[in-house]
Amino acid sequence: MTLAEVQDRCLGFASVATAADAAHDLAHIKRVLKNTIYLSDLEKTNLWITVPAACLHDCVPVAKDSALRAQGSRLAAEAATGFLATISFPDELQGDVYHAIEAHSFSAGIEPRTAEARVVQDADRLDSLGAIGIARCLLVGGRLDRPLCAVDDPFCDEREPDDGKYTIDHFYAKLLKLPATMQTEAGRAEAERRAALMRRYLDDLRAEITL
Repeated sequence: MTLAEVQDRCLGFASVATAADAAHDLAHIKRVLKNTIYLSDLEKTNLWITVPAACLHDCVPVAKDSALRAQGSRLAAEAATGFLATISFPDELQGDVYHAIEAHSFSAGIEPRTAEARVVQDADRLDSLGAIGIARCLLVGGRLDRPLCAVDDPFCDEREPDDGKYTIDHFYAKLLKLPATMQTEAGRAEAERRAALMRRYLDDLRAEITL
């Protein structure tokens, strides 16, 4: 089986699992795959590990507001390696794929131990930044029926952000902190570029809604 065939089989498996929210659908998986291939080429990592991990990293959908959120990446890793065993994927690579998937999640808080896991983590986090990151953040906030922002302090100038209550708070609670967590040089550079775009958006938003 070629790597391209493995990729197609993995995407097919992932597509069967309906996303818990529209921000983690098959389009998200394909963007993470694109980021992964880009970073893998620069970091000279093993595509036989990073490609299936990227394709399957969200194969068990867990909603953002679920009590199981922190366990989502481990559940996906278990389902992914179970699937890979059925398509004669090399046994000696399955453990590395498992780790790359379980370590990708911000909520899980697992430190990546391999170059491949670092690439997949960065690739996933890049999709939370930039123009697509803004769109995904607002999409999730709308689905969870959260107000756009706090009326009295929309941009957390004088309070701690609470992204359980307000959508814009998520930029300050998590998204703008992601560049500092990036594991690869190329991932960090792209994360900084995308974060700068998000800060410009927040500046424009402030100008439009501040009385």
